[in-house]
Amino acid sequence: MLYYDYYQSPPGRILLVADDQALTGLYFAGQKYHPRINKQWKRADKHEPLRQVKRELSEYFDGKRTRFTIEIAPQGTPFQRAVWKAIADVRFGQTIAYGELAERAGYPGSARAAGAATGRNPISIIVPCHRIVGSNGSLTGYAGGLAKKRALLALEGCG
Repeated sequence: MLYYDYYQSPPGRILLVADDQALTGLYFAGQKYHPRINKQWKRADKHEPLRQVKRELSEYFDGKRTRFTIEIAPQGTPFQRAVWKAIADVRFGQTIAYGELAERAGYPGSARAAGAATGRNPISIIVPCHRIVGSNGSLTGYAGGLAKKRALLALEGCG
């Protein structure tokens, strides 16, 4: 069973989705690839993984948290999961280019494919795809919108 709830962040409303033990999705309203609420999902504001991620997000947006500890369980292909794992290793306040991301994921020369996997990241902020930039440092695509990417990078001192 999946559980869901919402969190109102400074850059916008976020849909949170979790299974019994881990966070499986964090999506900005209107985000590309935003899932539809399934009738079998249960809205549960007291579900522990959802409560934990709300606490951690509040601390992040208050400038008191630079690393998340919530257990995550993103669903994707082996390639996507490798890219998302590499994204998760990009530290607070840092950015890397898609080419470097591909190398870190174990797929050198696959910058475009790494970019596509980045766009499908189901756990924004915690798997910090906003920290991935173009080879010249430009803010290229973000499934949640470039304004949100700019806001998150500014919060982290990168903007």
